[in-house]
Amino acid sequence: MEDARKRLLREIQQAKNAGVKALKVIHGYGSTGKGGALRDALRKSLLRRKKEGVISNYVYGEKWSIFEPDVRAILEICPQLRSDPDLDRCNEGVTIVLVRK
Repeated sequence: MEDARKRLLREIQQAKNAGVKALKVIHGYGSTGKGGALRDALRKSLLRRKKEGVISNYVYGEKWSIFEPDVRAILEICPQLRSDPDLDRCNEGVTIVLVRK
């Protein structure tokens, strides 16, 4: 779990340094189909990163829909994400992260 959290932080920093606006984190949803420990840990880490100001926002895959206000805001910043195959698919195994400039 700790390795995954460190990797997430490293990827966010690399994205920030490269001028990347958004990341798609593929963490899976657990073998039970009810959410795995890795997914939950990464999502808790993202909540902390948002409070710390490291990232601007994030959207869980199950909320990754054009009907969600946060998603529409992300799509305004990153219009290329409109072609993301998981948009409107309710994929609990991904999370979209908006990197702070």
